[in-house]
Amino acid sequence: MPILASMGRDRKVEDGKIIQGECLDIMAGLPEASVDMVFADPPYNLQLTGELLRPNNQSRVDGVDDDWDQFETFKAYDTFTRDWLGAARRLLKPDGTLWVIGSYHNIFRVGTTLQDLGFWILNDVVWRKTNPMPNFRGRRFTNAHETLIWCARAKESRYRFNYEAMKNLNDDLQMRSDWLLPLCTGPERLKKNGKKAHPTQKPEALLHRAVLAGTEVGDVVLDPFFGSGTTGAVAKKLGRRFIGIEQDPEYVKLAQTRIDKIRPIEDEELFTTPVKRAEPRIPFGWLVERGILQPGTTLTDNRRRHAAKVRADGTLVTSDFKGSIHQVGAFVQKAPACNGWQFWHTEEKGKLVVIDVYRQKLRAELH
Repeated sequence: MPILASMGRDRKVEDGKIIQGECLDIMAGLPEASVDMVFADPPYNLQLTGELLRPNNQSRVDGVDDDWDQFETFKAYDTFTRDWLGAARRLLKPDGTLWVIGSYHNIFRVGTTLQDLGFWILNDVVWRKTNPMPNFRGRRFTNAHETLIWCARAKESRYRFNYEAMKNLNDDLQMRSDWLLPLCTGPERLKKNGKKAHPTQKPEALLHRAVLAGTEVGDVVLDPFFGSGTTGAVAKKLGRRFIGIEQDPEYVKLAQTRIDKIRPIEDEELFTTPVKRAEPRIPFGWLVERGILQPGTTLTDNRRRHAAKVRADGTLVTSDFKGSIHQVGAFVQKAPACNGWQFWHTEEKGKLVVIDVYRQKLRAELH
């Protein structure tokens, strides 16, 4: 694996490895502008008071009461936040991005610090949980979501956003900023002696979206609060590289065992989504001149409500209008615009086929 940094005289740090230690100490030893993305799940500073019991059977709720999540004051938490975010900004490449997740306890304080440090916020994404923990005391609304902030290193950053990949992931609809996903449960939840091995393990589906949205194959993702290793597991599955920093040796072992079980896929094409605007433009007329669609062919919409005929010059004609596949599609619908490639269909062996299928075949031949 390529060496990303040298720490001291003897210690080498490679991507794809988990480094045990305090995040600020480790980050200080990594080279400037060396990572493409940071995904951070920092301590939330939950400010929990007392033990929480379920009202039905008085069993203890397995919450977060670890030392690493406790800070004496808000000022102490703000100082910690500024320090690690400043270190992350130094490590990000000029066009890199950062994701940070939190709850109402901390995310607003984190957001202020992000802006103070010069990060440029792109989205706040709401992770809406399908199976949230109830509010057992019945004194507040059920806390059913967490918030992710996605930001570029600076306002001028030419950050990566894999729009088509997100759209494909969402059944060809533009991905929204509210994500409905379940908590980490079932076989995915790591256990030790029958109990949660880590109290705040995030679902891989959540990281899948973040990593796929903002990186490309081979990019390096840094997680300064590695925990159970979800970021590393997803990065490995998606053909990305990672650096994980974790202070707890037990969590390091847990994460390493988890990641070692993953067998990477060698075919990189399975991880990439071509950017449509980078693909060769295929005029509709090419389908006509190459005989894929003959002049006189009748095209219809998918419900056969509208029809038009193909002309030899690659335009369409109805009884009272002629123009491009897009212009005619918009005209018959009385719409301001239309994607003719998706609107028009032709009949093939008794079934309607969207004409975009022929465009994709022709595009494939040109590669």
